Amino acid sequence: MSKEAKLELDGKVYSLPTLTGSEGEKAVDVSTLRATTNYITIDDGYGNTGSCASKVTFIDGDQGILRYRGIPIEELAEKSTFVETAYLIIYGELPNAVELKRFSDLLGTHQFLHEDMKYHFEGFPTGAHPMAILSSMINAASCFDEGLMKWQWGKMKQFDVYVAKLISQVRTIAAYSYRKSHGLPLIYPKQNYKYTENFLHMLFSMPYEDFQLKPEVVKALDLIFLLHADHEQNCSTSTVRMVASSQANLFASCAAGVCALWGPLHGGANQAVLEMLADIHNSGDDGSKFITASKDKNSGKKLMGFGHRVYKNHDPRATIIKKACDDVLAKLHITDPLLDIAKKLEEAALKDSYFVERKLYPNVDFYSGIIMRAIGIPVEMFTVIFAIGRMPGWIANYKEIMDEPKSRIYRPRQIYTGKTVNHYVDLEARK
Repeated sequence: MSKEAKLELDGKVYSLPTLTGSEGEKAVDVSTLRATTNYITIDDGYGNTGSCASKVTFIDGDQGILRYRGIPIEELAEKSTFVETAYLIIYGELPNAVELKRFSDLLGTHQFLHEDMKYHFEGFPTGAHPMAILSSMINAASCFDEGLMKWQWGKMKQFDVYVAKLISQVRTIAAYSYRKSHGLPLIYPKQNYKYTENFLHMLFSMPYEDFQLKPEVVKALDLIFLLHADHEQNCSTSTVRMVASSQANLFASCAAGVCALWGPLHGGANQAVLEMLADIHNSGDDGSKFITASKDKNSGKKLMGFGHRVYKNHDPRATIIKKACDDVLAKLHITDPLLDIAKKLEEAALKDSYFVERKLYPNVDFYSGIIMRAIGIPVEMFTVIFAIGRMPGWIANYKEIMDEPKSRIYRPRQIYTGKTVNHYVDLEARK
C-alpha cells in the first residue's frame, strides 16, 4: 500500500501521493498541488525538486555510487569503451556484437560535415571560444538535413541515424572549432580510425604530416568521455529536457545543453583547475603557500577541483581517473611545473587532516584537467571535451521525453514579488 503525505493549509488537510524509486529514493508528488490548493512550492535552484522520473543514471552521493543503467561506473571504466557506453546509456542495454558494429558503422558513416559548413566556420573570428562555435554549429548542422527540418515528434523512423550523426559530428565540429580558433587548416576524419582516435587526429594532425597516435593518450581521453557520459539531472541535462519538452529537434535541444554547460559553475570546473595552477606558478609558489592560504577563510584562496556538491565522501570517477592520470604522466615522461604543483596539492588533500576532515578530496575535474594538459589539449577546449562526453546522456534524456506519451511542455511557476497595479506616466510628467 502506497504512503500518503498530509499537508495542512488554511485549516484544510490535503493528501499527497508519494513515490519510491527502484533504489529506494522517496518523493512527495506535488504535481496537482496548485490545482487542489492554489498553492505552489518554492525551491530555489530546484535542489529539492524532482523534475522527472528517469531510468538512465543513478547516483548515491553519500555512498559515492554512480551507475549507468544499473551498471557500476567502475565496471564500465574497466571493461567498456565510450562508444559502447554511449549505446548503453541511450538504448538502455549493452549492445551485442551486431548492434555494436552497426552503431560504430553509423558513427563512421555520419562523421563528415556538409562541405558548405566550412563557410560557417569562416564566419567566426580567429580566437572565438570553441564552445560558442560548438553550440552554433550544432544548430547549423541541422539546417543541412532535410529530415531534421521536418522533425516529427515521436515519429522519427531514422532516430538512430540522427543519434549517430550528433554523437559523431559533435566531435568533428569540436575539432574544427579548435582549428578555427587557432587559424589552422581543417583536418578531415579518417574512416579507419575509431571514435577517440579520430578526434585526436582531427585536433592535432597537420597536412602532409603523419600524426602518431599514442595508445595511452587515446585510452585516457576515451575514459574521460566515458566518465562524463551522464550525471543525472544536472544543469545542462535539465536544460536539454526543458528544450526537448517544447518538441524542439534533437540537435537544437543538445545545442542548448552546450550553452548551459559553458557556464563556469558547471562545465568549466576542470578549466578552473588549470587556471588555479597557472596562478600559483605565476606567483612563484610551488603550491605550499597556496595550501596554507586555502585553510584561511579570509585569504580568498580556494582549491578548485576538490570536493563535490553531490558526492559527500568521494567521487567514484576520481578514484578511476586518478590511476589513468598517474599512468599517462608516467608513460609520457612529461616535465611540467603546473603538473608538479598539482601533485603537491593532491598529496596535501589526501593526507592533510584539514582537507581530509572536510572531505576536500580531488574530484574528477582535478584529474581530467591534469590529463588534458598532459596530452596537449588547450584549456579553452576542456569544456568542449566535457560536451562531447556528455552527449549520450543528453540524447538519452531527450529520448525519455520523446518516448513518454503524457509528456508536456515544462513550465515552472513563480511567486511574483514586483509592484502591484502600476500605471503609465507620460514622458513629460516623469522626473
